[in-house]
Amino acid sequence: MSRQMTGAQMVVRALRDQGVDTVFGYPGGAVLPIYDELFQQNKIRHILVRHEQGATHAAEGYARSTGKPGVVLVTSGPGATNAVTGMTDALMDSIPMVVLTGQVPTFMIGNDAFQEADTVGITRPCTKHNWLVKDTDKLAGTIHQAFHVATTGRPGPVLVDIPKDVQFATGQYQAPNQSQTGHYNPQVKGDIDLITLAVEGLEKAERPILYTGGGVVNSGPGASQLLRELVAETNFPITSTLMGLGCYPASGDNWLGMLGMHGTYEANWSMHDCDYMLCIGARFDDRITGRVDAFSPNSFKVHIDIDPSSINKNIRVDVPIIGDIGHVLEDMLKVWKARGRKTNSEAVAKWWEQIEKWREVKSLNYRNSEKTIKPQYALQRLEALTKNHDRYITTEVGQHQMWAAQFLGFEDPHRWMTSGGLGTMGYGLPASLGVQIAHPEALVINVAGEASWMMNMQEMSTAVQFKAPIKQFILNNERLGMVRQWQELLHGERYSSSWSEALPDFVKLAEAFGCKGILCKDPADLDDAIQEMLDYDGPVIFDCLVEKHENCFPMIPSGKAHNEMLLGDASTKDAIDSGGAVMV
Repeated sequence: MSRQMTGAQMVVRALRDQGVDTVFGYPGGAVLPIYDELFQQNKIRHILVRHEQGATHAAEGYARSTGKPGVVLVTSGPGATNAVTGMTDALMDSIPMVVLTGQVPTFMIGNDAFQEADTVGITRPCTKHNWLVKDTDKLAGTIHQAFHVATTGRPGPVLVDIPKDVQFATGQYQAPNQSQTGHYNPQVKGDIDLITLAVEGLEKAERPILYTGGGVVNSGPGASQLLRELVAETNFPITSTLMGLGCYPASGDNWLGMLGMHGTYEANWSMHDCDYMLCIGARFDDRITGRVDAFSPNSFKVHIDIDPSSINKNIRVDVPIIGDIGHVLEDMLKVWKARGRKTNSEAVAKWWEQIEKWREVKSLNYRNSEKTIKPQYALQRLEALTKNHDRYITTEVGQHQMWAAQFLGFEDPHRWMTSGGLGTMGYGLPASLGVQIAHPEALVINVAGEASWMMNMQEMSTAVQFKAPIKQFILNNERLGMVRQWQELLHGERYSSSWSEALPDFVKLAEAFGCKGILCKDPADLDDAIQEMLDYDGPVIFDCLVEKHENCFPMIPSGKAHNEMLLGDASTKDAIDSGGAVMV
């Protein structure tokens, strides 16, 4: 039943009714009534971050690792504008997030009041939807709508802007079942005729590939299980975008590794030469396609996506299927089984012979060193020493991010948190905090570069306050690594502002934050140092000094096609038998 309460009380009650147990935020004048209500209850935990951008990335980490929406509470003006980067990041990567912002009183809106900003106008391009609530009676219902929109269809961030006088005023509380959500119900069941067309193509395919993305993860654990069944039944090769890692196990026989700009040789060549492409929950972004007019030129393309706007946006497909991945894969398997479980197995076996030749190139090979820690080696040792733990990985953005995707293995979804579409430096540390808050007993490691890590390093203070034992594994090359690599390969080795200078002593910085610092610069000491990090029951900053000018290969240069890859000098070039242009 509806009952009277203040707007601030409605906010807390609505969060509880939505099952929220954690809020990441930072108080300010325009949200103090809500903070006062949070203080007077013990059902919802508030995590006081050190910067509002940190709150949004922490909420992303929480959401990505749990499948539940992350919740953010910040004040008006600069509080809201500081949250814009995280909301944009969540929009690009389809992460469910509900951001509650304070606003100046309704009678002061438009008067350039202290800490006033047009939050709804500013955030319209970087949210699925946003609301300015001027009527307390509509506040609870709007918050329930916000959760519905954030989690339904293609997930994403939403924002509710709440003026301070609305928080003080009294109104009628609406329960979730009283709020209006019927106006937004995206299609989840795919068209059965189109699914049948996709199955017909699957049955005839001679050189098939499954191209998967973050949509499989977002659809829930059932989608990942159905995907694994499809692979096992058909024996088709499978690859994934950066966001889809873990939807199929990295230890699986059919796994080709990640595809795209820094994907494996076998994954990219298989995409280029396939005759049947089943795209499942990915969006054909530029880091995957390379040059659009040369992308997989001879394939029959099927695209499954819950977001109609993603269909035919970048790449024209032959069979567009709009629907939830889990529902569509379930129906696809039913149709395929009913038709006799047919594949062109003889042709697929020959296709695997070609793929094995591409695998022999060993495109992730690198030249190791006994004197200097190679970043690839550091991640191989991290993988070996942590793969049997209850482990979650976050990353910052740059070379280290791509090496982490290449050398760390993910067996299940929700174990890999990274900034894909926006490529947000400063994402990883607060994201690891959010993951650790959600999974307090798990091992949470943030793979970082020193430049990216410093953008939100203040959140180590949050980790210490809330006793979150996050491990910060910094591959320190004293460079803006990916920028420097592009300058070397594509800009005539003109290193414009890509060297980090005046770096802190990370061990002393760790001690200043009240956590543990570890320095490692000798490959012979690496295993012991990693084990020391794992054994410490608290937050750690691990400063791993690595080769300064190591490049991340393979690499498809911007504007090039999948068959125009740059390979490192340790790849087995004499095994290359592709008939294409391979640049080294």
